[in-house]
Amino acid sequence: MVNAKAFMSSAPQQHHTALDVHALREALDAHQRYLSGRSGGRRLALHYADLANCSLEGVDLRDADLTGAKLSGATLARSNFSRAILFGADLREADMRHVNLKRADLRGACMRGANLAGAELAGCDLREGRIALQDKLDGFRILRHEHRPGELNYAVLSGANLAGAQMTGAVAMTSDFTDANLSGAVLTGAKLMRAVLDGADLSNADLGGADLTGASMKRAVLNGVNLNQARLDDADLTGVLRAPPPIFYVDDKSLSEVVAEHEAFCDSGGRQGKVTKLADVDFRPLRSLKKRRLSGLAAPRSIFFGLDMEGVQLQGADLSGCDLRGANLRDADLRGARFTHAQLARADLRGAKMGPLAIGDNRFVRTDFSRASMRGADLRGASAPRARFLEAELDGARLAGCDLAGAELEI
Repeated sequence: MVNAKAFMSSAPQQHHTALDVHALREALDAHQRYLSGRSGGRRLALHYADLANCSLEGVDLRDADLTGAKLSGATLARSNFSRAILFGADLREADMRHVNLKRADLRGACMRGANLAGAELAGCDLREGRIALQDKLDGFRILRHEHRPGELNYAVLSGANLAGAQMTGAVAMTSDFTDANLSGAVLTGAKLMRAVLDGADLSNADLGGADLTGASMKRAVLNGVNLNQARLDDADLTGVLRAPPPIFYVDDKSLSEVVAEHEAFCDSGGRQGKVTKLADVDFRPLRSLKKRRLSGLAAPRSIFFGLDMEGVQLQGADLSGCDLRGANLRDADLRGARFTHAQLARADLRGAKMGPLAIGDNRFVRTDFSRASMRGADLRGASAPRARFLEAELDGARLAGCDLAGAELEI
């Protein structure tokens, strides 16, 4: 372990000390033994260590203590920092794609220019903090970075999970939160000038007193958000999604009645009920479509945001341009459905059937996700042979175990 106090006494003009490769490897090995409960284990504690530009990609650093560590430019992609202490750490321009920072202590950490695309930051603490180091001459000295602590300026957090994160007073000017999950996050007094929050889920977030001047918030979800005294000068709020209506009517019939008629048509083979086109409909008042039989549903540009649609039957449905962000489509039958230009960020498609739909002798309709946004979608164990994903956005999508035989995929 680096002794910060001794180091500061011998070198008062510096705040960090470098580790040689052998010492770092030894500390990491001891931490792995600590995590697995083996003898000789020791929790990693590298206070104020200089690890700039180090490669720690994919390393398990759960519960590690890296207070004040210098990790600028480090490669940390896919590493596990859950419950780790990164208080006052310097993470500027670090590669932190798909890092697990769940419940990590990031108070006062400087992440200017860091790439946190697809990172897991649920419940982490990003509030501003200060570190006082003991100094032989000056008593206690505040550890300062080149930029202010707690700064996220120019950071890339697209598709990151920041649900419930504590970000009071965070400075994140010009940062990219595209399609990030900020539901329930506390951003009171945050500086978000010119930040990109396109498609971000801000459900029940607290943005009281935040400065969003010039921010781009196109398609952002503002259901239950607190914007009291927030500054929104020149903010782009095009297509934002607010709270759903308590009930939705289609031609003087409630949406639930119309959907029931469509389901009756499917169940009876066309002998009962009827098919109705439902373009631009908000399905959220229904709360759930779990295991409903809605084959051939035509509902382009409709809203299904966050709906429980597990096991739903939507064979041959037209869902082009629909908002299905965060929807639960686990084990759904989507064969032959059309999802062109649909929004499917963070959708759960595990085990879904997305192969071709037979419509006659040797005739099939393929499931089409062309130009769909599927950032962070979960397709593990899904079946999508011959499906179309032309120009689809699949950044951070989970594809392990997904059958993509013959699929038109550009990755």
